[in-house]
Amino acid sequence: MSTPASPKPARNLLLLISNLGLGGAQRVFHDHSVELAKHYHVTEAVFNIEGGNMYPSGNEMLSLEVDGGGSPADKIRNFGRRIGRLRALKRRLRADVCVSHLEGADYVNLLSKGSEKVVLCIHGSKLHDGNITGLVGWLRKKVLMPGLYNRADKIVTVSRDINPELIEGFGVKPEKLVTINNFFEVAQIEAKSREPLTVQEQAVYDAAPVLVTSGRLTIQKNQAPLLDSFAALIKRRPAKLVFVGDGELREDLTRHARQLGLRVYEAWNKDALTPDYDVYFLGLQQNPFKYIRPASLFVFPSAWEGFPMALGEAMICGVPAVTTDCPTGPREILAPSTGTPRTGIRAAEKAEFGMLMPMLNQPATLAADQRVWTEMLYQLLGDEAERERLGRLASLRMQDFTREKIFRQWVAVLEDVLAN
Repeated sequence: MSTPASPKPARNLLLLISNLGLGGAQRVFHDHSVELAKHYHVTEAVFNIEGGNMYPSGNEMLSLEVDGGGSPADKIRNFGRRIGRLRALKRRLRADVCVSHLEGADYVNLLSKGSEKVVLCIHGSKLHDGNITGLVGWLRKKVLMPGLYNRADKIVTVSRDINPELIEGFGVKPEKLVTINNFFEVAQIEAKSREPLTVQEQAVYDAAPVLVTSGRLTIQKNQAPLLDSFAALIKRRPAKLVFVGDGELREDLTRHARQLGLRVYEAWNKDALTPDYDVYFLGLQQNPFKYIRPASLFVFPSAWEGFPMALGEAMICGVPAVTTDCPTGPREILAPSTGTPRTGIRAAEKAEFGMLMPMLNQPATLAADQRVWTEMLYQLLGDEAERERLGRLASLRMQDFTREKIFRQWVAVLEDVLAN
């Protein structure tokens, strides 16, 4: 009588990220850790845990305990320490594969490479990232990415439109690349979106149609020009604009709103919440979805993206999406059968699953582009049937990005990498 074969021991998967802040990449990192632990022995690593772990997964988290910041000499020294400590950690854990998230982690992963396989997860546009500037930006674009990225066994991009950037802009070999979109907890988001508003919050939503946007208050999200379009809109019809999120541009945005003559509510000032304001800055919310679902429109003015989580989450909530046709992600979600235009669109485009709009970061055309936004918002707020149609299509589209569908792709890629 033959003895049944013992199951193969789980492969050792090390997940590396630069920091554990509140960004979309950190949320994806958490989700990957949770899901991949069903197939592999997962350990997480981070450069340091300054600020704490905002998205704990339950898997083991190890810190390399190397600080960031400091002088240029400090940064170079810390970079070397990170490489050395990650190399030692890979050996100690007998890692079979190390998957890194965020660019700094990618470099350390590649330069510490031993016998393990190395996979990079690229979360956003590199060519259009407004934070890649100056001498360090030049070094990243001209030296590090072209010189290092081809050392990876596989590079997973979260959007199809990142691939041509990497190939044409940084010389990455096409065979290194595969696109796996981010996934969304569709049922969980739908359930959370039904949590009722407080009496005070509901009064705001009952007072006028609400435009809502969600995300960090940063250069990337480019919310300032949206305020100009909104200020023009409410001269023509009643509306409210709700911001869910916080960030370093908080004071700049609230000041700009007041300069436009808008009445501004700021949650952090502990003011009474009433319908008497035009713009509401609600700050970070444990459940942003309950503020999105009852809104009339979701507005998304980003200057660049990867595969935008906030946009997808709003669509799950059944809210019509009005978004810039920015690099990268929105077109892939809203108009998947179309290619990316060579030049930015200058008119509103009624896509299959929402509205694609002109970018709001081109100085030469900004005033005209803001007028396009104002006109489209005005039209949609006056057309309830069209909003309902777009909302139904939005939620239907997001069924393509469930956890099950996306992680079948991730496991297939990792198994292929390990086999080769």
